[in-house]
Order: sequence, then structure tokens, then C-alpha cells
Amino acid sequence: MFEDLKPHIAELRERLVYSILALLVAFFICFGFWEIILEWMVAPLKESLPKGSDVIFTKVGEAFFTALKVSFFTGFILSLPVIFWQFWMFIAPGLYENEKVLVIPFVVSASLMFFLGAMFAYYVVFPIGFSYLVNFGSQLFTALPSIGDYVTFFAKLMIGFGISFELPVLTFFLAKLGLVDDKSLKDFFRYAIVIIFIVAAVLTPPDVISQFLMAIPLIILYGVSILIAKAVNPYQEPDEKIEETIDDEE
Repeated sequence: MFEDLKPHIAELRERLVYSILALLVAFFICFGFWEIILEWMVAPLKESLPKGSDVIFTKVGEAFFTALKVSFFTGFILSLPVIFWQFWMFIAPGLYENEKVLVIPFVVSASLMFFLGAMFAYYVVFPIGFSYLVNFGSQLFTALPSIGDYVTFFAKLMIGFGISFELPVLTFFLAKLGLVDDKSLKDFFRYAIVIIFIVAAVLTPPDVISQFLMAIPLIILYGVSILIAKAVNPYQEPDEKIEETIDDEE
């Protein structure tokens, strides 16, 4: 059994090596511009800070490690097309020839949806969420957020929204492979709502506004995913499937 897994392990290792190399190249490029990138990342927070507040660092080396985190996060975003490509190359041997040609649509759509999710977080969720969180209790306290903690928080939310927006892409390819159809997604809808709000609660700050700002788009995307599945792999009654099988045999 282990002998049968060796080729797959070797293939996985090769794909991981290419992905890591792409990430490292992007990391070193981004490290040369980390200050510009950090200014862009901090902009939503600074716009929400009350007068007299500022972003600070409190630990020795925090500024340096923040630069590393900024570069790694940005490098990860830039290397996503390569990572998606390598993922597809890993699963390609198990696909039919007509499915293998979907590599470019997969890479482009997956990268685009991740980017859209991240931008939705930056331009919609952050201004609303930060305005509420930072100014809550500002009449009693002075807000002095740590830059290291903020960058970690920022990256977590951006990646969380990016992954969440992959739902239609994932549904399309699962439906293309015949693993899901519109009926199965409709039947799972009530459970999906619960899972979506749990995910939103885990990935967003502990306030109801941010949770709803993630949950509502996810619910809409789930509805879009049902339509995608219906277009790609519509549910068929058992009698219809039998008739199609007979027609194929003839």
C-alpha cells in the first residue's frame, strides 16, 4: 500500500516545493516595499482612530517582525495563482481529459474570487468594524493599538474573507465532477446557515456587526452556488438518470 502512495507523495512534494519557491520569491520582492504596503494596510485603522490616538509598537523587534509579517502576507497573496496552479497539477492525473483543460479557468477564477473577498473586507468590513471597535469606550480610554497585533488581525480577516469567497468556484468544480447538484445544496441550506455563522464568529472580531458583514455575503454566495450547480450539474430524478444511461449505451 505504501508503495502505491509513493508516486503521489513525490508529486505532492514537488508541487509544495514549487509553491514555496513562488512564495519566497514574492516575499523577498515585497520586503523591499514593506513600508508602502504597511501604510496601505494601516490606512483603515488610522481613519477610525479618535484624536490623540496613534499606532505604536511596544516590544523590542516588533517593527522588524511586523515587516516580515507584512511581506509574507503580501507575498502569499501574489503567489496565489502559482499555488492554485500547483494544486490543480496535483489533482490533474485523476481527472478526465475534458476536465484537465479547466486549469486556466480554475486558476483565474480562484485568484479573482480570493482578491474580491479580500477587497470586500478592506473597503467594506474594515471601515465599519474598526469605526465601531476602536471608538467603543474611547471616552474612557486612549486607543494605542499595537502594529504587530493589528497586522496579524488584518491578515487573518483578509485571508478569511478571501477563502470565503471561493465558495462559488469550489461549487462549480465539484458540480463539474458530479459530486454535488442543486438539490443537495438546497437540502443542506439550513445546515449551511449555521456553519456560515460559526465561521463568521470565528474569523471576525467579537462584535455582531462584523459577523453579519461576513455571514450575509456568504449566504448570498451560497445562493449563487446553488444556481451554478443547477447550470452545471442539475438534479435529475432516478428515472431520468436511467433513461440517460440507456441512451448512452445505445
